[in-house]
Amino acid sequence: MAVTLVTDRVPRRKVRDRHHRGASRWVVLALVTLGAVIMLVPFVFMLLNAFKSPGDYSSSGPLSWPTEFYTKGLKTYWTEVNFPLKFWNSLLISGSVAVLAVAVSLFNAYALGIGRVKGRLWIVGLFLLANMMPQEALIYPLYYAAKEIGLYNTQLSVIIIFTVIQSAFGTYLLASVLGTFPRSVLEAAALDGAGKWTVLRRVVFPNVRPTLAVLLIFFFIWTWNEFLIPLVMLIDNSTQTIPVALASLQGDRLMDAPTTNAGALISLVPAVLFFIIFQRTLSRGITAGAEK
Repeated sequence: MAVTLVTDRVPRRKVRDRHHRGASRWVVLALVTLGAVIMLVPFVFMLLNAFKSPGDYSSSGPLSWPTEFYTKGLKTYWTEVNFPLKFWNSLLISGSVAVLAVAVSLFNAYALGIGRVKGRLWIVGLFLLANMMPQEALIYPLYYAAKEIGLYNTQLSVIIIFTVIQSAFGTYLLASVLGTFPRSVLEAAALDGAGKWTVLRRVVFPNVRPTLAVLLIFFFIWTWNEFLIPLVMLIDNSTQTIPVALASLQGDRLMDAPTTNAGALISLVPAVLFFIIFQRTLSRGITAGAEK
């Protein structure tokens, strides 16, 4: 007896593609695109005015298209502020702060989140309070302390200050993450004879490495853009950073707008390149943190 298969006659349920979810998806996409365009408008104006002559800027204003390709502003900023030296100072300070702040945050959070030291909640609250304190309230004590110990007008003073400031946020964040670390994993490592340093190196660090990568990127960019503390602590031209050098172009009664825009454009390029290079690392770190 022949058996007729009727499975092909059963209508298959249509699976909806994730790229076709109705009009709401397109509305959200349009709003995000509009927000991105609005955020890019100041950068477009900066790019236009960076290649505009002072006479063209004075006669036509900042919103007009340049009548000539003016590059003297770029050359003036490059030579007057000694941009290669300022770039090295910013790179040295930001890179050192990023690495040291991540290391200090990891050690502090390991003691608070996994070590369960006494008064853990109070200590974490103090780190949160320190992170919320404005820099204006810290500048005078930091200034006099640097004067007393002989670190004033040195990159080391700024590195120490921002390492403490950034690690306050990193400690608060990592302590919350490590506070929920599975105790069974730690107990299994202890049964295998692993000490505290071995647990930190082989168990904790591999699991929080994506979060550490995100903190490293944020600490670098935040320190790169800092202005107030480097302005007060670094008075010598050979120790100043890029934001301080950019502010030096603005006089009391006279400001060369094309040169200032050119300087802002050059100063922005390293941070943008750093973000583009580590964008994938940032995305993976955020995704891994969300999954955990």
